[in-house]
Amino acid sequence: MNFRTFCAGALLSTIAVQAAHAEEVTLRGVSAFALGTTFSREFESFVDWVNENGKGVVQINLIGGPEAVPPFELGNAVSTGVVDIANVTSAFYPTLVPTGDAMHLAENTIQEQRENGCYDVLDRVHREQMNVKYLAHAGDGMGFHLYLTKPITSPDLSGLTIRTTPVYRAMFAELGANLVRTAPGEVYSALERGTIDGYGWPGQGILDLGWDEQTKYRVDPSFYNVDVNFLVNLDVWNGLTDEQRAKLEEGAAWAEELNAKNAEINAAEYEKQAAAGIETITFEGADAETWLNTARDAGWAAVEEIDAPLAKELRACLTN
Repeated sequence: MNFRTFCAGALLSTIAVQAAHAEEVTLRGVSAFALGTTFSREFESFVDWVNENGKGVVQINLIGGPEAVPPFELGNAVSTGVVDIANVTSAFYPTLVPTGDAMHLAENTIQEQRENGCYDVLDRVHREQMNVKYLAHAGDGMGFHLYLTKPITSPDLSGLTIRTTPVYRAMFAELGANLVRTAPGEVYSALERGTIDGYGWPGQGILDLGWDEQTKYRVDPSFYNVDVNFLVNLDVWNGLTDEQRAKLEEGAAWAEELNAKNAEINAAEYEKQAAAGIETITFEGADAETWLNTARDAGWAAVEEIDAPLAKELRACLTN
């Protein structure tokens, strides 16, 4: 199904939700990531949970991944109601929630954020700026790395061309890299042609995409945390019954518990990377301190430049 066809069906979906009342309602869902891959995994498990436990109340029709809605258009699609529920990272909707980069700077879990009130702040920001309900968060415990085709001996990235996203743009720029932004689907060919020397990506997922074939090195330690968010169009959310919303929130809490498995999955993924021939470059001592401090300080400086009061509020509840 292409994006035009998907849009054409959105009106019928919205009407169905508004008319649902006490009847079972079916939400149209899309993932920004290819189904069956790492960053779609928890959302697909959530969909399965809802469809099993929400019979007679709420169901989710998972239409597809990027073939249904392009990743960088999915934020707008769920914001405007073309999609009812989306699985998407804040890096794909920076124009809608400009301070969304703060989410990957978190040093605590989503469960801790719910307890200390930070979840409510993030939900408020998403409601006000994007017209969505921030339902759930995946990715805790999954850090980012720099992957390279050539070795480095220090955190100095001068002379390297790195594929980036808003997630680590400020960090890599501060360390001297030349930055290029491309869609994930273009990374393999860019590595193959030598137009980029590396890319930032989490500890999981590069084997899903085949990037290991063009990757020689992974830089440790990891930095930041993945944020992949389940977002529901706010008009759709408000049109649901209390029972329907409660069932989705119950499923969200269940899905967020899956984050606890990431440490084990990370270890297995690193073993697979090593088996694929990817060597580890590990910064230690002063180099490790420079690497991690630059990640933190450059990241928060970028958020503060956008909205200093909100950055202060978020930093107080996202960091330890």
